[in-house]
Amino acid sequence: MSFKKRTICILNIFACCLILYSCNPGDARKIPPRAEDRVRQNIEEGRGFRLGSLGGNKTGEFDFASSNELWRASLDTLEFMPLALANYSGGIIVTDWYSDGSSENESVKISIRFLSNDIRSDALSVKVFYKKCSVQNSCQISDRSGDLSADLSKKILTKASIYKKENKSKKKKKYINSKLDD
Repeated sequence: MSFKKRTICILNIFACCLILYSCNPGDARKIPPRAEDRVRQNIEEGRGFRLGSLGGNKTGEFDFASSNELWRASLDTLEFMPLALANYSGGIIVTDWYSDGSSENESVKISIRFLSNDIRSDALSVKVFYKKCSVQNSCQISDRSGDLSADLSKKILTKASIYKKENKSKKKKKYINSKLDD
């Protein structure tokens, strides 16, 4: 028998054993009737798997957008500027070119990358770009992230910490109310 046929035969035997092993329903009295309860029981007992867990622990995972204080604070801070890109799952916000009208030929663009969900100084990467155009529409773009970038980061982090405190107090009130109802 060739190597290929032997390998296929072994894989088929393994698949049959796996299928037969998983067919044992067990005691019907111990199996919950609701699917959600069965899933929870299987996970608690270490049986089965979810397809979402195949990739392992991903470092780029973020909470739901409305519950992430950094995301909310960043959008609130930049609300006066038009957004070109706001990708929550990618962890980036990019504004469109913006000018307040005081200078006709100068505009600004801001890019914020989220490096962490934690509210700390290294959780954000804020870049500020200036575009200065001459009358002939030849434009020069420069990265001048210095003071404005630091100010924006500070403002976003301050707002995010306020949102986090508000969320904690809401959760605490909800928990106390649920305990009082019991």
